[in-house]
Amino acid sequence: MNYFEQKLDLDYEKWNLGEGHRATLSCYLPSNSPEIDPDRRRPAVIVCPGGAYRGRSDREAEPVALQYVAADMAAFILNYSVGADAAFPRCVLEALTAIKTVRENAAGWNIHPDQIVICGFSAGGHLAASVGAFWNADFAARVLGDCALCKPNAAVLCYPVITSGPWAHKGSFVNLAGDDASEETLRLLSIEKQVTESYPPTFLWHTGKDHAVPVMNSLLMAQALAEKGILFELHVYPTGVHGLSLSDERTASSSLTDNQRLYRPEMLEKRPRAWMADSILFLKETVFQQ
Repeated sequence: MNYFEQKLDLDYEKWNLGEGHRATLSCYLPSNSPEIDPDRRRPAVIVCPGGAYRGRSDREAEPVALQYVAADMAAFILNYSVGADAAFPRCVLEALTAIKTVRENAAGWNIHPDQIVICGFSAGGHLAASVGAFWNADFAARVLGDCALCKPNAAVLCYPVITSGPWAHKGSFVNLAGDDASEETLRLLSIEKQVTESYPPTFLWHTGKDHAVPVMNSLLMAQALAEKGILFELHVYPTGVHGLSLSDERTASSSLTDNQRLYRPEMLEKRPRAWMADSILFLKETVFQQ
């Protein structure tokens, strides 16, 4: 496997996107073997960790990417702008540029250009969902040109922030749009209201006991997808806190007590662990077969 960091070709100064952070892709590319299939082209998954647009969770980054690599996919982690640099539409333009970058390098990276997936967790799920909604928006075309190169072929949304309405994770929207955002801006950022017939096929999962980002976020998104006739799969697990990631010892928060590693038991729910295998089946046996 080859690992490297890739800078994104996005002109922050020209488009007044601010100073500070410049987004990068952490790239995990499985190697082709002459003994197996020297010409293999793989799907690619771009992972957007969560963190309320204030930070990026390590638990939702490399451990997730490596699971997709194990499923014979190329994986990327998008190190998008957060905190003071997160103001809309900067992060969306970074994510769209990431998809464009992967597609433009598909041949050299042994990637199938029509099998590029955006995956996100919590606020990173909002970012991934936004990409599905805004890939052909006028503001994106002004900056990125031919937005056909920016469209994801599918989205995987993991306990995503979706709505700015009564079920909103308000902190994410404050970090994204400010605490004085207009109703018009909040409506624009409420992704269930932005779904059109051009939205990509989508896999969603959530837990019914998520008190940080209520399950209604995924339910509203699923309803919007159904109304537009978009292919989707939704899993709602009955228990589990927010931020489960892989929901096992690989990603559970822990502490060291008397030289013994103790994991938070609420982050070790068994049933939600199925989401990874199910998302891979959704992609490989449904989306990529179209």
